[in-house]
Amino acid sequence: MISHQYIKQLLQSTDYNKEVTVKGWVRSKRGNKNVAFIALNDGSTIHNIQAVADPNALGDELMKRITTGACLRIAGTLVQSQGQGQTVEIQAKEIEVYGDADAETFPLQKKGHTMEFLREIAHLRPRTNTFGAVLRIRHAMAYAVHKYFNDKGFFYLHSPIITASDAEGAGEMFQVTTSDLNNPPRNEDKSINFKEDFFGKPTNLTVSGQLEGELAAMALGKIYTFGPTFRAENSNTPRHLAEFWMIEPEMAFYEIGDNMDLAEDMLKYLVKYALENCTADVEFLNNMYDKELIARLNSVIENPFKRLTYTAAVEILKQHNNKFEFKIEWGSDLQKEHENFLVEHHKTPVIITDYPKEIKSFYMKQNDDGRTVRGMDVLFPWIGEIIGGSQREENYDKLVKRMREMHIPEKEMYWYLDTRKFGTCPHAGFGLGFERLILFVTGMSNIRDVIPFPRTPKNAEF
Repeated sequence: MISHQYIKQLLQSTDYNKEVTVKGWVRSKRGNKNVAFIALNDGSTIHNIQAVADPNALGDELMKRITTGACLRIAGTLVQSQGQGQTVEIQAKEIEVYGDADAETFPLQKKGHTMEFLREIAHLRPRTNTFGAVLRIRHAMAYAVHKYFNDKGFFYLHSPIITASDAEGAGEMFQVTTSDLNNPPRNEDKSINFKEDFFGKPTNLTVSGQLEGELAAMALGKIYTFGPTFRAENSNTPRHLAEFWMIEPEMAFYEIGDNMDLAEDMLKYLVKYALENCTADVEFLNNMYDKELIARLNSVIENPFKRLTYTAAVEILKQHNNKFEFKIEWGSDLQKEHENFLVEHHKTPVIITDYPKEIKSFYMKQNDDGRTVRGMDVLFPWIGEIIGGSQREENYDKLVKRMREMHIPEKEMYWYLDTRKFGTCPHAGFGLGFERLILFVTGMSNIRDVIPFPRTPKNAEF
C-alpha cells in the first residue's frame, strides 16, 4: 500500500477534512512567524498543492530547513481552500524533511531562467514547470503512438541498435568497435582489420529501423519500430540531435496513397490525444511561450492536409523565388524556407510526393516517367518536414540497378534483396521524428528542449 497520495488526485478531490500525506519538492515558501505557505510539487501535475503550516507548532529549526528545492513529507488535513488559485489545501500537522536544499546555491530560484541556462543543468531542469510539462507530454505521446498502432492492428518490432548497414546511404554514422583505438589490428596494407573486431565487420549505431522493418512487414503485414536512432552529423541547428527517437511503420500491400492516409490519420490522432490528455500542460505552454499553440494544434486536427506533387510545389515556389535565400528549380532539394512557405501558402500541413529520384534514397519506388520516385514528405507549420517516407521499390531488377547507381553494396545487402526475390509485394512506410512531433505539440523552439538529455556536437553531459 502506497504511503502517500499524489497531488494530481488530491487537487481533484472534494473529500474534505480527510487525513492525507503528500511527498514532493518545495517550489516556494512564504509567510511570517505565525503562518507559512508551502507550495509542493511531486511531478504528477504541473499544479502545486499548498500546505499551510504553523511555525510555532513545528519549530523554527524545521522551518529554516524548508527552502526551495527541499524534499518533504507533509501529513495533515485536506481542506477546502480559502485562497484563490486552488480548490484544496493541506493544513499541515507534521512535516519531515527528506533532503535539504542549500537556499544560497540551489540554481532553480523563483524567477525566469533562460533555456540556455537550463540546458547546462539538465539534471535539474525537469523540476521546472516548463520541463515537467514537456516530459509529461513526451510520455503521453509515446503512449499514444503505441496505442494508435496497436488499435490499428500493427505489431511492434524491436529493430537493432547496432547495424552493419546504412539505411540512408549518408555515411554520417557513429562507429561501434571494441578494438584498441591506439593500436587497432591492421591488415598488411595497413588498413584496419575489422575481422578482429567484436562483430567481425564494420558496425555502426543505426540511423533507421526501416530496412529491418521491411523484412518483418513481409511476414507480419503491418509493423512499426519506435526506438533511438543516431546520426553523426555536425549540425548545431534548433532541429537536429545526434541521438533521437524515430517511429517507423512499414506496411505490406500499401501504396503511396495508403501511406499518405496513414500518416495524416496518425498525426491528427496524436495531436488530438495531446489536447485531450495533456490539457493543463498544453495550456501552460500556450500561455507561457506560444499564444498560438492551441489554435495551431486544433487547426491540424480540423483541416485536411494539402497534397502536392514535387513538380507542382516547385512551380508555386518559383513564382516567389525573389523571397528565398536558396533559389528553387526542378531538381533542387527543398530547404526549410521553401517548406515553411508551402505550409503558410496553403494554411495547412502539406504532403509533397513524387520527388526527383536523384535527391532521394535508393529504396524508393520509381515512377514510370523514369525521373521521379514515390517519396513523400509531410510538412508542418514551423517544423518543416516532420515525416519522410515512400512506397518502397519491390521490383528486384529495378532495385539492384538503383543500388548500383548509388554505390550501395549488393553483396552486403543480400538479405534486403531477398525480400524482392521471394514473394515480393507492393509495400510502403515512413519515419516520424519523435522529437519534432514533441516540438510541434509543445510549441518549444529548440529540439534540445524536448528530450531529457540532448546529445549534440561536443555535448554528451549527464
